[in-house]
Amino acid sequence: QVQLVESGGGVVQAGDSLRLSCAASGRTFSMYAMGWFRQAAGKEREFVAAISWGGGSTYYRDSVKGRFAISRDNAKNTLYLQMNKLEPEDTAVYSCAAYTSRSTFSTTTSGAPDAYDYWGQGTHVTVSS
Repeated sequence: QVQLVESGGGVVQAGDSLRLSCAASGRTFSMYAMGWFRQAAGKEREFVAAISWGGGSTYYRDSVKGRFAISRDNAKNTLYLQMNKLEPEDTAVYSCAAYTSRSTFSTTTSGAPDAYDYWGQGTHVTVSS
C-alpha cells in the first residue's frame, strides 16, 4: 500500500521556480520507481519526469529538460520535482505516481501512465505570463 500526497504548487510568474514534493505513506516507497505527470485543463495527462528506485536513473520529457529536476529521498519517503524557468505552458495539475509495471523501467516504459498504479491527488501549478 502506497499513499501519495503532493504539495508545493502555487501561482507564479514566468521564469520563476517551484519545488514540488510528494510525501509517501507506507513502508514500500523505496521499492518503486516514481514519476511526475501533469494535466492541463481540457487536455490529456502527460509524462513529466521519472526516477528509478535508487535515484540513479532519471527521465524527462523534452520540453522540461534543463529546467526541471526530479529527485528522491527514500529515508524521508519523499519525491521532489524542482521546476525552474517556468513557462505558461507548464500550468497544470501535477501528480506523483508509483511505477508498478512488470516491464523494465526505462526511457520508454517510464512515460506511460498505465505503468503506474498509485497516484496522488495532485497539486496545482499556475504560471502567468
